[in-house]
Amino acid sequence: MSNKNSFRFTPIIIAISVVVGIFIGTFYTKHYSGSRLGIISGSSNKLNDLLRIVDDQYVDTLNMVELVENAMPQVLAELDPHSTYIPAKDLEDVTSELEGSFSGIGIQFTIQNDTIHVSSVISGGPSEKIGLMAGDRIVMIDDSLFVGSGVVSNEKAMRKLKGPKGTEVKVGVKRGTEKELIDFQIVRGDIPQNTVDAAYMIDDEIGYIQINRFGRTTHVEMLNALAKLHNQKFKGLIIDLRGNTGGYMEAATRMVNEFLPAGQLIVYAEGRKYKRMSEFANGTGSFQNLPLVVLTDEGSASASEIFAGAIQDNDRGTVVGRRSFGKGLVQQPIEFKDGSAMRLTIARYHTPSGRCIQRPYHNGKDRDYEMDIYNRYTHGEFFSKDSIKQDETQKYTTRLGREVYGGGGIMPDIFVPQDTIGLSSYSTEVFNKGLTVQFAFQYTDKNREKMKDYTTDEELLSYLKKQGVMEQFIRFADSKGVKRRNILIQRSYKKLERNVYGNIIYNMLGKEAYIKYFNESDPTIQEAIKVLEKGEAFPKAPIIGDKKDSIQVG
Repeated sequence: MSNKNSFRFTPIIIAISVVVGIFIGTFYTKHYSGSRLGIISGSSNKLNDLLRIVDDQYVDTLNMVELVENAMPQVLAELDPHSTYIPAKDLEDVTSELEGSFSGIGIQFTIQNDTIHVSSVISGGPSEKIGLMAGDRIVMIDDSLFVGSGVVSNEKAMRKLKGPKGTEVKVGVKRGTEKELIDFQIVRGDIPQNTVDAAYMIDDEIGYIQINRFGRTTHVEMLNALAKLHNQKFKGLIIDLRGNTGGYMEAATRMVNEFLPAGQLIVYAEGRKYKRMSEFANGTGSFQNLPLVVLTDEGSASASEIFAGAIQDNDRGTVVGRRSFGKGLVQQPIEFKDGSAMRLTIARYHTPSGRCIQRPYHNGKDRDYEMDIYNRYTHGEFFSKDSIKQDETQKYTTRLGREVYGGGGIMPDIFVPQDTIGLSSYSTEVFNKGLTVQFAFQYTDKNREKMKDYTTDEELLSYLKKQGVMEQFIRFADSKGVKRRNILIQRSYKKLERNVYGNIIYNMLGKEAYIKYFNESDPTIQEAIKVLEKGEAFPKAPIIGDKKDSIQVG
């Protein structure tokens, strides 16, 4: 009897089990889709699983694209200070700086009183060809008013004026000599991004080249600059890398090759997955015996340090200035399908002596690393070589046996402190508020017609000194909240005058004339000139037992 009852209930039990099984399966499918019973597998899949579960289960609706965009920089920030994520919207701007050109209308502008003011027109660019002029104000773009607070910003202006090559943009311009707006239809074109800011003769024998970054076209630009100086019969050269934050390692190695004999090591790089790569001079350089001085400061980084390190370690020239930034990591650009990219650190580079000049850092957000330049300043390093502590465990020697150090940038052979002569609380407030730049632009804008016939910085300077410009500037600063303080003004007068005149020269004659004017009173330039004039650009082997460090100049 009991057996018969058992058989009778078996189909019911099976049916109930199936239903319960389906219910449980559905429950877990809905609640843990993408993982087995909600248990996330290990290793790199964890991030993918996390995002999938958040997208499926989070209490509120999420913008997953935005969430990933915000997460990417945070992930890379846990690796090292220089692995970075670049959103698609920023990639073109970041890349164009190094690639040598971008597409646009070919102007340099500043925004004053919520209006685009054309400060200069790039030679050979689209704007020059159709007649746009320095001093013009762009008030209309594509038949829409483009002035006023909340409308005009650098970012918005760049977005409106830059664009694909061959596309058109219409601008309405207010010109001081015309009552009505002038309309221009501009076809966007390739705009060169020069990386050599200046190349000129300091005197009858010494040439000077300033390089602002190491881009795709820098080697060719430098060759053109060297050819220009060679035609002027230069016998010594200053290469200024101060403030040069780096760029392509290949550009730096090709440039160093111009100065080194065949077979000398320029740089080598290696990493966990990056097989050692060494670059040697091939002997084709045209200036292997030219006396050379390289200038560095705390803003010289990466490819700048490769260049300076190769010159120093091979005893090929003299490095003058202040300790460089200390970036010895190599980044590989990697692009994503959506147009964004990351620059991932894949190797460390080493100078010919074997030193890696990368300064210490901790993985993740490292405030000490971010504040290093400020800390150097507050510790007095900009003003005294004695404040610089070298890591004795990172000691190396050059080809001639001179001591050099890794782990903290390139220490120059001759240290020149930051120029503080003429500083005062008045000048500091003026500079911090950008008043010299603002005044210089407004003065240039009002007096452009009067100054247009002066074609050299000497001629323009002579004119400016007769116009009472500094008294006008002091009244301008007073109107902007910086009260006239005659004793402090007198103390800072030359520094203020140099900045005001320099910025007017820049507005009228361009960057090279501006650089030339400032170099005339630059202590680091003066020291470099002394080295070349004394015939001391080529370092000498140290005397045995001589422990003297690099020279300090007061």
